[in-house]
Amino acid sequence: MDVTKNTGHNEGTVAKAIEEQTAKLPSDVFLWSSLASMGISLGLKIAGHKHTALFVGQWATPFLLLGIYNKIVKTQGHDYI
Repeated sequence: MDVTKNTGHNEGTVAKAIEEQTAKLPSDVFLWSSLASMGISLGLKIAGHKHTALFVGQWATPFLLLGIYNKIVKTQGHDYI
């Protein structure tokens, strides 16, 4: 089964540009960014910056989701015309 087959639905120019750029990044970048945001959040919490720690700590999830998106783009590719 060819999962990269064009199904008639084309991505927009913005989505294609994003996919081309994110596919260039190694998947580890997103994992390490997520772990770094958790570590920085912990440091801020220990330093007494409660609200900033919560703000930075919430970055972990979007970084992991971007990593998943990156992996999908690399394995499935973006559609072609």
